[in-house]
Amino acid sequence: MIRCVGGVVHDASGRLLLVRRGRAPAAGKWSLPGGKLLPGESMTDGVARELREETGLTVEPGSRAGIVTRGPYEIHDYFCTVVTGALCAGDDAADARWVDSDEYDALDRNGDLVDGLTATLRSWRALPTGPRRA
Repeated sequence: MIRCVGGVVHDASGRLLLVRRGRAPAAGKWSLPGGKLLPGESMTDGVARELREETGLTVEPGSRAGIVTRGPYEIHDYFCTVVTGALCAGDDAADARWVDSDEYDALDRNGDLVDGLTATLRSWRALPTGPRRA
């Protein structure tokens, strides 16, 4: 297994941080920011590094949300809080954005999310809770 990490980050409005993958696997799909651990790197250090590289944000990893296995990848996702930074896509992220419930639902309906993301986030009670438009 290839050990990876990811971050589940919500802003004060309940929007969820997503990145559009710039490389395989799932290039072009929206997902949680994250990536492979470096040799000798702790899970929390890896989450902080990956989020800084992909989103420009400095985060404080908290509790583990859960573990997802996708092919050869074992992904350890952590709930994170933004400490500082300005959101911008970097490294292998083609785009990065905060999405509210409506935007997330549209991405889901259009098939623009990585497979299984909605079910996983629902099981972790981590779907965006931002305001729905009337």
